[in-house]
Amino acid sequence: MADPANVATPTTKLDPAIAIQYALLVQMAEKVQPNQTVYNPGTPINVTYDSINVNYKAVATVDGNDLATGIGSVDPAKPVSFGFIAQDSAGNVVVAVRGTANAFEWAQDARFLPVKCPILPGAGFTAEGFTAVYKSLRIRSEAGSPLLVSGLSSMKFPQSVTSLTICGHSLGGALVTLMALDVVANTKLPNPTVYSYASPRTGNGSFVDTYNQLVPKTFRIFNRYDSVPTLPPLYDHVLQPYELNDFKSVKADLACQHHLTTYLHLLSLQTGGTRLPLNPECVPA
Repeated sequence: MADPANVATPTTKLDPAIAIQYALLVQMAEKVQPNQTVYNPGTPINVTYDSINVNYKAVATVDGNDLATGIGSVDPAKPVSFGFIAQDSAGNVVVAVRGTANAFEWAQDARFLPVKCPILPGAGFTAEGFTAVYKSLRIRSEAGSPLLVSGLSSMKFPQSVTSLTICGHSLGGALVTLMALDVVANTKLPNPTVYSYASPRTGNGSFVDTYNQLVPKTFRIFNRYDSVPTLPPLYDHVLQPYELNDFKSVKADLACQHHLTTYLHLLSLQTGGTRLPLNPECVPA
């Protein structure tokens, strides 16, 4: 259960349909096998939900090292797919980052010791494991490929960049939190809007204070009955929390409460529109 001390009154109202739009993009990133890349530049990526129908084109992939994220047979020393960068015809750019294949294995195995935040001097401390994965993220997997934010900053997009949205689930939620601060601190890109789903706690109080000042357009969406957002206990959450709380709609199971499909289902209950399905094993008896 989420710590009530980390739940503040939101200053910006969440549109659950828009939150679904970006969660669906994250879901597309999660469906790519870690050792595959299917979003080659120019690949169409369409997102639809009721009245939402947005056509993106892939611009680049996001690759990195898994370290201890529970992928299984994948060699952690080799780059794997973490997501993609895409843009629509109006110039809106989105970076979608997947979570780990086994969120609870990650929570057990990740390195949670504090390390100095590498993004900005004086920005406190962040969890070692999340930070190590973030520092491995690159544009493409080839040797010498630029680091994610550096490559994003110098990238030639098909359209002029009008906005930037960064979204991720679980481990991806921690990674996009780090990325958003990096974008604001070290690039001239538009101040990003962030959608995180089931994000663990990423850094200490100093990190959170710095983040909250520099990245105000954040929507941190969490399910009250999901254990991952309570971890690791020695760190804090960034602000703008949005609680999903409908225990009877989902099977009382740790994995079920954490699935991105569960988050999509719970968000769809708030739209008054089409209800998105749970995983079959998560439908309550």
